[in-house]
Amino acid sequence: MNSRRIWAAIGVAGLLSSIFGYLIYKDTQPAINMKGIPPLETSSLGTQATAIFRLTLPDSGGKAQAMEQWRGKILVVNYWATWCPPCREEMPGFSRLQEQFGAKGVQFVGISIDTADKVSEFQKQTPVSYPLLIGDSGAIDSSVALGNSRQALPFTAVIDRQGTVAAIKLGRFAEADLERQLVELISH
Repeated sequence: MNSRRIWAAIGVAGLLSSIFGYLIYKDTQPAINMKGIPPLETSSLGTQATAIFRLTLPDSGGKAQAMEQWRGKILVVNYWATWCPPCREEMPGFSRLQEQFGAKGVQFVGISIDTADKVSEFQKQTPVSYPLLIGDSGAIDSSVALGNSRQALPFTAVIDRQGTVAAIKLGRFAEADLERQLVELISH
């Protein structure tokens, strides 16, 4: 009986420490940019994002969408999944920013690591103002070239008009932080 309690206590302690660690981690991961904000990943900053423009992925309706169509815009590429809580939390803010800055040459694109059915169901519950494309489990590989060496979600890359990676964020991208980044890129 005592060993059961000990194992239960160890399990609860492990669970609580995992939750506490995640809560600390998610709020301490800054967005990074060329202006000296502390880095999360830096290998891709300032490099050309040529691999992303080679992708053609279906949207939730099955229509092929070439990423090349958005070359020349400030492109915000977000890798996400319907089962990822921080991914879902940041999407309403991304929609607001798309609506705010779309006319100024900003384009958000979500690349989901899900099936088209799951993405369509998600869109019914949470409409977004930007295209959601369907990737498979291999689609996360394309995020590595943008700086997602951990291959984790959510991951967002901001690409400037010249096709250069200007900022990346692993974890939830706060709307205010992304807005500041976009204002800076629009002004250049």
